[in-house]
Amino acid sequence: MSTGAPKNSPTAALIVRNLRVGFGAVDPVVRGVSFEIARGECLAIVGESGSGKSVTARSLLGLAGANARVSADRLELDGQNVLGLTDRAWRARRGKTVGLVLQDALVSLDPLRPIGREIADSLRLHTTLGAAARARRVLELLDAVGLPDPARQVQKLSGQLSGGERQRALIAAAIALDPPLLIADEPTTALDVTVQAQILALLEQITLAGTAVLLISHDLAVVSHVAHRVAVMHDGLLVETGSTAQVLGSPAHVQTRRMVAAIPADKPRGTRLSLNLRAADAPPRIATTDSTVACDSTVVLEASGLSKSFRRPDGSRFLAVDDVSFVLHRGSTLGIVGESGSGKTTTARLLLALLQPDQGEVRVFGEPWSAASEKTRRGLRVGVGAIYQDSLGSFDPRWSVAEILRDALGHRQQRRAPQTTARLRSLLDEVGLAATVLPRRPLELSGGQRQRIGIARALAARPEILICDEPVSSLDVSVQAQVLDLLDDVQRDRGLSLIFISHDLGVVQHVSDQIAVMRAGRIMESGPAARVFTAPQHPYSVQLLAAVPRLSI
Repeated sequence: MSTGAPKNSPTAALIVRNLRVGFGAVDPVVRGVSFEIARGECLAIVGESGSGKSVTARSLLGLAGANARVSADRLELDGQNVLGLTDRAWRARRGKTVGLVLQDALVSLDPLRPIGREIADSLRLHTTLGAAARARRVLELLDAVGLPDPARQVQKLSGQLSGGERQRALIAAAIALDPPLLIADEPTTALDVTVQAQILALLEQITLAGTAVLLISHDLAVVSHVAHRVAVMHDGLLVETGSTAQVLGSPAHVQTRRMVAAIPADKPRGTRLSLNLRAADAPPRIATTDSTVACDSTVVLEASGLSKSFRRPDGSRFLAVDDVSFVLHRGSTLGIVGESGSGKTTTARLLLALLQPDQGEVRVFGEPWSAASEKTRRGLRVGVGAIYQDSLGSFDPRWSVAEILRDALGHRQQRRAPQTTARLRSLLDEVGLAATVLPRRPLELSGGQRQRIGIARALAARPEILICDEPVSSLDVSVQAQVLDLLDDVQRDRGLSLIFISHDLGVVQHVSDQIAVMRAGRIMESGPAARVFTAPQHPYSVQLLAAVPRLSI
């Protein structure tokens, strides 16, 4: 749905003129934004983190915050002025006139109520349906969003669902009352590619049925498949607007060009994704044109017949990892891909010896690893680092960046203050950050800066192996490009060996030498990345790769 105007009623579901949003005494974060969305049209607002796109979306629902200053020349929802509505008036409209889907479904859903009851409540409050009709409607909605076995899932709490299942339940709740406008703020960011494909198809169906959809996203490949028009936001302004084909096919603004260049799918290994590797406060950094990474046949990590099961609440066992084997060679990257629940993260925890396998073993540098005592492993642990998806959650929020990195260096180096300070500066320089971040705490940093600090912490002990579990999935496309380029630089400079785990096949294709495709705890297919992506052998690999969103204009 990348070209063409909507064929439904031309009546605008949303009209925004000169929207300005500020907080406190600081300058506005949204500065004179104007757009409209017709019924049956999907408009995507894209931009980096901090560009103002999510603040814009929340302002359209009266959710900008108690200290927000929201003004506009015109703000109409379904033909009615909504400027200055009270909280009570907004509560009557949310769900009925406008639905909202957020990225973080775990926070959005009530953890104490079954998802079926949460969806049914909006039907109870805003419709005349009886209890039986409401129950049928809930099952229809859960089935429409692709939630498997709705009759069983409907009684579950949100914490008992996977991330993808929670997101589908949240979308079901948002569309329960068939609102004329649906605002979807990063609705597929946390989803694996097959579930993402289902959600995109659902959004397209919703649009074709006559609903106006405002899609907030940083994923241009996703946007290209569902949006009629694209508006690019930067520093609180819409810097470029037009048809999807026009904006993504022939981008005019430098910010749009930067975002298009940062898309990793189908970009060969070693290709630069970011036009400028430096963060806003980074020191000068010399870019290299050498895209090769030195690999050799030395095996630095070997997994043999790994199996791991967990006990369910009913006492039965769930086999999360089932007879998994692979090797990692020095200087190479092994990408592990699969859907949510495929066993990727459990495998990572086994590789890090954070879990003990029920069967099989892990060897590091030819030495026993999983079978060794923790005292024995301690001597080898400096050679194995880890980068996590949730960098903020992995930091002590009370510590400064300097304290986080000093802790990673170890107590001996902490006592040698001059040498430690120089080492901290060197680590920050390596990840493209200036020493000015040393006194800051994690909450005072951007998402990209926090992830760079996570990488610096992992590099502090000079490891030879890095286990990267979804290291860029929470980042916008431009910052993701910077981090991927950074990992490429560090790997080349240090000769690191990487295990790169992700549900984003475009990212994995770009960074990997070898690929292992997991499903239901088993490796379905493995081999050179070029071969797996161009000529997959297993039917599941074919299905998975077919679902990867690529820029379509």
